[in-house]
Parts: sequence; C-alpha cells; structure tokens
Amino acid sequence: MNTTDDAVRAIVRPLLEGRLWMKLLGVMLMISGALQVLSLIGILWAWVPIWLGVLLFQAAGAAQDAAASGRVDAAIRATDKLRLFFMIQGILLLIALILFGAFFLLGGAALLAGLAGMANA
Repeated sequence: MNTTDDAVRAIVRPLLEGRLWMKLLGVMLMISGALQVLSLIGILWAWVPIWLGVLLFQAAGAAQDAAASGRVDAAIRATDKLRLFFMIQGILLLIALILFGAFFLLGGAALLAGLAGMANA
C-alpha cells in the first residue's frame, strides 16, 4: 500500500461518509427539477436543479471510487464536482439577492409614488 493511496483515502473519507446525504440531496434536487418541468414557467429553469443533482451524484461516486482505489484523479474529480456545485449555488443566490433588491427598490418607489399621489388628491 502506497502512502499516496492512504493520503487520498484519508482526504476523501469525510466525503465518503457523507455520500448518502449527497445522493439524497441529489435525488431531491432532481425530483424538484422534474416537478418544475410540469409548469410552464418552471420549465425555463428546471434544468438547474437536475444538473445540481447530477453533480452531487457524480461527486459521491467519485469519492467512493477514490476511497476504494486511492487514486488521486478520482479525489480531484470528486472535489471538482463539489466545487462546481457550490459555485452554481453561489451564483444562483447572488442572482436571487440582486433580483430581491431590485424588486424591493421598485416596490419602495411605487409605494412612495402612490403616497405622493394620495397627498396631491
């Protein structure tokens, strides 16, 4: 047994222990995406949760492969899939916060315009 193999197994052990939760969240995201496809508006972004679910499944599989074989490339693949998952989640959260802020500002402006219109009436 190689020390590199042992190091890879030690590094991916937390991912291996959490693979059930990664797969469960992946299934839930894919189900969520499939349900969004059923609506007309949701079909526009339903691919995102399906893609995120697939990324989690791939990360769990690569972590299991890395732990079983001790291969560095499998460990890199597992962590890269998780990096991409969190990057997409971060981008989506940033977009949601920007849209929320824009709607908040537009709603506040509409409220002020309505109040000003009531004061003039």
